[in-house]
Amino acid sequence: MNRRDFVALAAAASPAAYAAAKRDQLPVRKVGKVEIAFKSPAAKPNGLQATKAGLWIIDQGPKNEAHLVEYKNGKVIKGFETETRASSGITFDGEAIWIGSTYSREIVRCDANTGKGIERHFTPGAGVIYEMAGDPPARSSPVPQHMRQSVDTPPPKPGTPKQVGGFQMGKVSSTAPGTGAHGQEWRDGKLWFCVPPSRHVYRINPKTWLVEKQFPTAGNRPHGIGWEGKYLWVTDSNLNAFFKHDPETGEMVEKIQLAENDPLPHGMTIWEGYMWYCDDVGLVCRFKL
Repeated sequence: MNRRDFVALAAAASPAAYAAAKRDQLPVRKVGKVEIAFKSPAAKPNGLQATKAGLWIIDQGPKNEAHLVEYKNGKVIKGFETETRASSGITFDGEAIWIGSTYSREIVRCDANTGKGIERHFTPGAGVIYEMAGDPPARSSPVPQHMRQSVDTPPPKPGTPKQVGGFQMGKVSSTAPGTGAHGQEWRDGKLWFCVPPSRHVYRINPKTWLVEKQFPTAGNRPHGIGWEGKYLWVTDSNLNAFFKHDPETGEMVEKIQLAENDPLPHGMTIWEGYMWYCDDVGLVCRFKL
């Protein structure tokens, strides 16, 4: 069977299988060298959003803190705890911030000055992450220990059941409720986000909470998303790469491949010709597109 026949067969089998077959045929963009821009205000950054006022960072640590920082040096403009759980992905709609509360499988609209929840919605496609033949192995950060931030995690209360997340959930699903959305983006009054359990990107109407569009991601661990013109880039942490999609069709048209020793991509956003991303060991990175 030749490559063209295999891709056609995969497309007929499932969208996820088609995306996995397609990703290896994409042209690879050459980009600038990855640089560590600064340390995150909290130790486990897991989502970024570029705005004119600064760079929003959401942290997945015990306090689920959101910070707005300066691009130049990471200086905190404002910061606060949010009413979310194991936060992944953040965006700004001009008035409030939207955050993926992954372990409660919700997307929460929060006050952009206090972190207080304004609206709470279920996440389409949420659930337990599954494995598929051909999946890449789970990837962890290659950043040396001395460059990482330490996480001050308080001990669990007596009797609290063990919370298992991410790719461990499928092994012991009875101990965890599943996981929800990761990367978030706001454009033209619509909310975009990716969901690892379903391996899809969604566009939703925030007023009706109706899904208007969805398309498959390149791999099994989609994370941050960001706009470059009309195209939407989607991070995949296990593939250590970024994939450029036509949002109208979902078709992948290009990819950026990181080096093995680059910090691992989680949250991602694009601002003034640079792709910014965070590694959840406490670092915010960037490279020129």
